[in-house]
Amino acid sequence: MKDPRIELQTLTRRCNEALILTSLARGAKHGYQLALDLEERGGERFALKHGTLYPILHALEKGGLIEGSWSNEGPRGKRKSYRLTGEGKAYTRGLREEWATLMRELEHLLKEGDE
Repeated sequence: MKDPRIELQTLTRRCNEALILTSLARGAKHGYQLALDLEERGGERFALKHGTLYPILHALEKGGLIEGSWSNEGPRGKRKSYRLTGEGKAYTRGLREEWATLMRELEHLLKEGDE
């Protein structure tokens, strides 16, 4: 069983993973599209810099959770688009459940003083 305690660095990494994977669950995207999607859907609160986004994408790809494919589209030439793998879909569902539990627990702790 996993240790339920989460270090801040791990929390940030898992948050970024959840955001990226959830965006890809809505359809394949290249890196720039992912960054725009997260920025737009998150009201600019979840903007990822390229120095953060691409290492996460590479790690997720290496871990078999996403798959990248190159295409020659657009005026800039080659772009790598990412999509969830079957394993990535299952992992994303589990990650969403973990986040829902964490958010319920956090909300409970934050409301504790209101009673």
